[in-house]
Amino acid sequence: MQVLLLLVAVGLCGAQYNSNTQAGRTSIVHLFEWRWADIALECERYLAPNGFGGVQVSPPNENIVITNPFRPWWERYQPISYKLCTRSGNEDEFRDMVTRCNNVGVYIYVDAVVNHMCGSAGGSGTHSTCGSYFDAGNENFPAVPYSGWDFNDGKCHTSNGEIQNYGDIYQVRDCRLSGLLDLAQEKDYVRSKVAEYMNYLIDIGVAGFRIDAAKHMWPGDIKAFLDKLNTLNTRWFPSGTKPFIYQEVISMNFLSASLCACVFSTFLLLRSGSDAMGLFLHTRKG
Repeated sequence: MQVLLLLVAVGLCGAQYNSNTQAGRTSIVHLFEWRWADIALECERYLAPNGFGGVQVSPPNENIVITNPFRPWWERYQPISYKLCTRSGNEDEFRDMVTRCNNVGVYIYVDAVVNHMCGSAGGSGTHSTCGSYFDAGNENFPAVPYSGWDFNDGKCHTSNGEIQNYGDIYQVRDCRLSGLLDLAQEKDYVRSKVAEYMNYLIDIGVAGFRIDAAKHMWPGDIKAFLDKLNTLNTRWFPSGTKPFIYQEVISMNFLSASLCACVFSTFLLLRSGSDAMGLFLHTRKG
């Protein structure tokens, strides 16, 4: 199991820029690929007594099952639906984890994979963590549901539909990242399905989200689905509290990442694809 610390600055901005951690708790630990039941115990036995503010968990939604190579970590980043069942546990176990961690003052931050679905070569069938049927070749994901109308194929102008030049912002945001089926988030239907998934998690009691692959989405589209989010569950948070949002930007070029910061406000900068530890940079417009 991998444990990563994410240091967050608290109280620099209001609303979505507030990490929602309790006073004096300013660190979020990333329990990468941990099971929900084990995270619940970790909250109670170690994290709460030692002053941690929260846990970033791996994506909780249904993903494709990959067997070659056998069950790699990155299958968690290839969604099939927004049902809550993965190798970390089922929905009941996820709910139990959120409740138990929240009850001891350690809040849950979900890694939200909403830029894309699984890879175009994912095949068809029920080889998914909940057993939902899908057909990647025809862009059919009935468990959401998404169909071919909900993807960016018509907007990408590269020869194979994938990103070929990371210096071209239109390719980065309109083409497929490593063959992953790119959602057309300018469509209100797609925005609504993404927000529906995130609101379901908010109602369960999560405190915020890491937005995976943020640089591959247009900032206006991100804002559009974030504007649809509910306030946090008043069982654990004051009325009107908004979810904390932080966003992933992978770059070897600090300048290009800094340009993203002008619109992302709070983002997680990763220097390379293999560097799982990042920095929170807070940049405000005006």
